[in-house]
Amino acid sequence: MDDPYKILGVARSASADDVRRAYRKLAKTHHPDLNPGNAKAEDVFKAVSAANDLLSDPGKRARFDRGEIDAAGQPSAPQGSYHDHADGEAGRRYSRESEHFGGWSDEGFADMFGSVFRGARNRGAEARARGGDEHYSLETDFLSAVNGATRRLTLPDGRALNAKIPPGTLDGQVLRLRGQGGEGWNGGPAGDALIEIRVTPHAFFSRVGQNIRLDLPITVAEAVLGGFVETPTPGGPVRVRVPPHSDTGSELRLRGRGVPKHGSQPAGDLLATLRVRLGPPDPALDAFMKSWTRETPFNPRSAMETLP
Repeated sequence: MDDPYKILGVARSASADDVRRAYRKLAKTHHPDLNPGNAKAEDVFKAVSAANDLLSDPGKRARFDRGEIDAAGQPSAPQGSYHDHADGEAGRRYSRESEHFGGWSDEGFADMFGSVFRGARNRGAEARARGGDEHYSLETDFLSAVNGATRRLTLPDGRALNAKIPPGTLDGQVLRLRGQGGEGWNGGPAGDALIEIRVTPHAFFSRVGQNIRLDLPITVAEAVLGGFVETPTPGGPVRVRVPPHSDTGSELRLRGRGVPKHGSQPAGDLLATLRVRLGPPDPALDAFMKSWTRETPFNPRSAMETLP
């Protein structure tokens, strides 16, 4: 595999945030779901994912920078030579007086090859290595993130994973599917699949912490006289009482109708902001307003009259 820094287009001094941003940009461009049937895009996506897997792991990145592992995460081949020993303690390099091994002393020979053998044993201990974590992105709708759902994710290699999205999942939250990442080496355990959830906006709902906000349109009659209106919530529609003489901007709180309870988080509320809507032109309403006079004078802009 090529240099992971070059694949992601970042410098070796790049921060973790720089690496993450570069990966997200490239992954969105070359994701197989956005390029069906494009083998080249799939190859690029695989290379980008592998590069991100290495550079996003501080331990792996440090080992790669030191030359201990290659770009695929495997132990690098030994670079042993007599130069590794030529700067050693006097008398432990090579000796002119010795007639053993063409001028090499027994001690120097043992030092050199002993280190090679020890390195081989150490690499053998590292050979059974855990597979790398693999990073993916999964888009889901607003209500599935709020209420929880199971979504199927197709991987570049053709495998399909069922990702269980817990209730209350936030945009950008990462799910870990243990054992679903890269294969282990030499019998080692598989890595994990890390799935970043991207939540698409909703047409009417927005989220603030555990609460859900909603603009609730009402008619002039409902604003003046009050009454029950059907109101959507993440868990389904409910009937809500609008108090008489409700102005635009008045807020109704529906307790427990926001993000459902999950883990240690209590259920949130639905905050419905009333918005009075006149609707299409109505001659009867026009005629009534022309003939209607308030018994109590009212100026909705009286507070503005004191402004300079």
